[in-house]
Amino acid sequence: MSLIPRFTAVGLMLVCLALNSGAGADDLDQDLARALREQGHILPLEQILTSLYQRYPGASLLEVDLEREDGIYVYEVELLTREGRVRELELDASSGQILSDEEDD
Repeated sequence: MSLIPRFTAVGLMLVCLALNSGAGADDLDQDLARALREQGHILPLEQILTSLYQRYPGASLLEVDLEREDGIYVYEVELLTREGRVRELELDASSGQILSDEEDD
């Protein structure tokens, strides 16, 4: 995936940060997400995606959400791998640590 489609996808995904909900999680709106990033409480989405594209070369971004779960900020990311599989990942938004990485059935 070239840089232009990636950055376009990143921009579109920022709009989607608060659209989906999860059980027991608080969705965050775009303004709060931006403030958290500017204050250094969470890593930039671009940094998270760069690490995931290294883990899954050639993957495409499907969806990103930023939520607060059990007191921590979590990026929930869905990727489509080169092999056509959907990966659902949860990452600690402050450290980038992968909390879960599962293949969607």
